[in-house]
Amino acid sequence: MQFGFLGINYKNASLDIRDKTAFTDAMKLDFFRKAEAAGIQQCMVLSTCNRSEVFYFYIEERQCEALCQIYEEMFPAVEVKAYLVTLSGEAAFVYLFRIAAGLESLVLGEDQILGQVKDALDYARTMGYGGKELNKVVRDAVACAKRIKTGLKISEKPLSVSYIGIRKLEEACGIAGKRILVIGSGKTAVLALKYLFEYQAVRISACSRTDAHARRLREEFPEIEIISYEERYEVLKKCDIVVSATASPHLVLRREDFVPKRRLTMLDLAAPRDVDTAFAEEPRVTLINLDTLQEIAASHRREREALAEKSREMIREALQETMGWLLQSRMDSTIESLQQRCGEIVEDSYIYLNRKMELGEREKKLLKKVLNASLQRLLREPIRELKRLDTEEEQEEYQRLIRQLFQI
Repeated sequence: MQFGFLGINYKNASLDIRDKTAFTDAMKLDFFRKAEAAGIQQCMVLSTCNRSEVFYFYIEERQCEALCQIYEEMFPAVEVKAYLVTLSGEAAFVYLFRIAAGLESLVLGEDQILGQVKDALDYARTMGYGGKELNKVVRDAVACAKRIKTGLKISEKPLSVSYIGIRKLEEACGIAGKRILVIGSGKTAVLALKYLFEYQAVRISACSRTDAHARRLREEFPEIEIISYEERYEVLKKCDIVVSATASPHLVLRREDFVPKRRLTMLDLAAPRDVDTAFAEEPRVTLINLDTLQEIAASHRREREALAEKSREMIREALQETMGWLLQSRMDSTIESLQQRCGEIVEDSYIYLNRKMELGEREKKLLKKVLNASLQRLLREPIRELKRLDTEEEQEEYQRLIRQLFQI
């Protein structure tokens, strides 16, 4: 039994192609059934916005070819063959372990993929396509990912400029209990609001050049106060923090239009700039802009990449244990057949002796136990040796000999 992978991801397919090759739950089930008809019993589909990938166990190469064809037929509107990537053996194992750890994600080291891998396995198991080997491999990948995240803390090096900016605010002046003005209503402003609330912000006003856009923010953040864009300087007089994140081609806060009379921390998340850099000359003002934040983000990205390199050894060690278990498990069916044959011999001998001897119930139980223990003792060393075999070639040779010797 071999491990295989096939699929499409953000590295080799555009968002448009990925949208057209996404699996619904119904499509996954259909895929499982077709895979089973092709002889593949264990199969998992991992489908997210960045990937539509399949992990599976197979016995013959022709099953891999059949699975590729099934995948292609699932998405007739796309020339899937042009984007499809396939891996097998150790390369497929390594890829799964790297995916679980977030090392193959668009955002290096992100955490969300770990839950998606768990969900993919749970669905496959629920539908009856998990299996002992697939369950073991995926769970080992998840456990390894958790050790990497705990030990190396890759995801704790933030890459989002918005998040880094809010963290810098927290370091500069603290956020909880402060009066805050947010200027803007686009994606960056929404992210800023989300992160501000994570840092226990409670008094936030917001405005935008387009009043209707600002009011839509209330749908997601009902706690905020909406003010008109023209009131921004008046409200700013009472604020401790201002966060500006507009798409304006011009300055939104000009030094010539506002003189701070109190301590003020200004976070400019816009490009081009929203906040006049002349504010940095004011003794009461701390100005944080994209130049600083992008340097921090780049530094964090380099740190994540260095930590990702360190994780290779952790994956290699974990994978050795997993592959060792899989190698031993290949002999399970042979060992079970031996034990079954042993049970048949015990039962035949017991029936014969029971017929020839007059035994009470206690003696009958004792006789069966002794017969079983004797044969199990005979098999103990051979079974131990079978579990020690460390190549597929040896395993196949021993399996052939055992089937011949014991007629199983």
